[in-house]
Amino acid sequence: MEAVEAIEVTREAVWVMLKVSGPVLIVALAVGLIIALFQALTQMQEMTLSFVPKILAIFLSIILFLPFMLTTLTEFTEGLVDHIVASG
Repeated sequence: MEAVEAIEVTREAVWVMLKVSGPVLIVALAVGLIIALFQALTQMQEMTLSFVPKILAIFLSIILFLPFMLTTLTEFTEGLVDHIVASG
């Protein structure tokens, strides 16, 4: 494998990682922002108030986006295996 091919595979892997983790991170960010705003407005500084809803939101978003994540990872893996077979 040449350097150009290795860079291309690495670039694609980083892109797939961002596509897979992006939706869950956006949900966590939105929920965290809403909870922080609520805590600032009500002056309630309870740790469980910020921790539990974020965990639930992340869990539900993983369940919701799991088919997309699996499809993306499967396509990347199949492409990588095809590339390995073609070059070796």
